[in-house]
Parts: sequence; structure tokens; C-alpha cells
Amino acid sequence: MSAQFLKPQIADSFSRAAESYDSVAQLQRRIGHNLLAGLDHETVPVVMDLGCGTGYFAPLLTEQFRPQQLICLDLAQGMLEYAKQTRATPNTLWLCGDAEALPLADNSVDLIFSSLAIQWCENLPALFSEVARVLKPGGRFVFSTLGPETLFELRDAWSVVDQFQHVNRFISFDTLQQQATNYLTQLNLREAPEVLLYDQLRELTTELKGIGAHNISAGRQSGLTGKARITAFKQAYEKFRGAEGKLPATYQVFYGEYING
Repeated sequence: MSAQFLKPQIADSFSRAAESYDSVAQLQRRIGHNLLAGLDHETVPVVMDLGCGTGYFAPLLTEQFRPQQLICLDLAQGMLEYAKQTRATPNTLWLCGDAEALPLADNSVDLIFSSLAIQWCENLPALFSEVARVLKPGGRFVFSTLGPETLFELRDAWSVVDQFQHVNRFISFDTLQQQATNYLTQLNLREAPEVLLYDQLRELTTELKGIGAHNISAGRQSGLTGKARITAFKQAYEKFRGAEGKLPATYQVFYGEYING
């Protein structure tokens, strides 16, 4: 494994967040809806939700594409168990698996939908290779992911306090495109930032914990954070408070689309 993310910790963090996730995933839903809105309503035989999480998009994918088979795959067993209990969709296969080693046959999927999941992959070339392998000729891969400027306010505020890595680090637009090139020719990639606004910083930190996406990088601090350091962190974040009196949290969002031509 690289020093960036450790898969067992990722799976565990999201599994533990399964029951709280939907109540705080406003941004995740919005971005997924944006991704779906770019696709026509048409019959698609085999659809995969790659990194399905709580299965929120399973009913929406079923409604929009009427698939003969919907494959919902996630690394976190806890997420899948929650999804199976709460999302009743027909013709659905719930799979616990790794996006970098898909347990699927070659040329077996018509559409791969993946919203805010691939940023947790350790080996993007392996992911893109697997996507190209399982897509049928003419099949489509659409995804959203996060860039390195995501939560820059949080990162900058912590940097005033210490040198630990408090914010997950994601790859740049150019690196994402370069790593896809060998496997996904003619990948269309665009950026569309999102900014969430909060009255208090604890609203953001509670939300991040609730979706399981608080800091799970390998360079994070272990142990408790002292009260004085927390106070210094909060004071540093206050410099971002805008004229309207809100604290911003910026997400650098990338949307990608590839057709297996």
C-alpha cells in the first residue's frame, strides 16, 4: 500500500458511518444527482454503481435505466449491509469488492456510475484498467471525484497549529487525466467546485465524521488533540468567515465521462 490511504481503515471508517451517512450527505447527494442529470433516460441492460455506499442511488439508477441487472459494489461491508436493508431495488446484486480488482467478467457492464468513490483508490491505473476491462464495447463510465483543493480552508487552519496531515489529500486534475490516458482514451474531464456554508465549525467537522470521510490518511496524527490546539485551530479557521457571516468549506469536484469506443 502507498502512504496515502489504507484500505482496511477506509472500509472500517465508512462501515462505521453507514447509519449516520445519509443524514449528513447533502453534498454527496447533490454531486451524484449532477452526475445522473448528464445521462439520458434509456434502457441499459447492466449497470454498476461503483462505490455505492448506502445504496442511495440504487433506486434512482433503477428508475432511470431499468436495468436487467444492477450491480452495487462497495469496499465497506457495513455500507452494503445497511444498503441491502434500506434500499429495496429489483434485479440488484450487492457486492463487497475492490474497485482495483473488480470481481466481474470482461465486457460485462454497459454503464458504470461512480460518484465520490474513486478518490479513495490507492492505484488509479489499476482502477482504470479494470473499468476498461469490464465495460462492453460502447459502454460508458461516468464518475465524480475530488481534487487536492478540497477542504483547503480546513487544511490551512490546521497548518497554523501543527504539521500533521489533518485533511485527506487527493490528486490533481492533470494527474487524474494522465493516469487515465493509457486505459481510457478520450476521457472528458471537467471541474465544478462546490462550496458549503456553516454557522459554526463543529457543523462541518460533525458532518465529515458522519459520512466517514474525516481524516483517514496515513499521515494523520494519532491520539487525542489538546484543548489549546483545538482552540487555535478554530481561531485560524475564522479568517475564512465571509461577509455574510458563514464559514465556507470548498470541495474541488471533478466530473469524468468515458465511452468505450
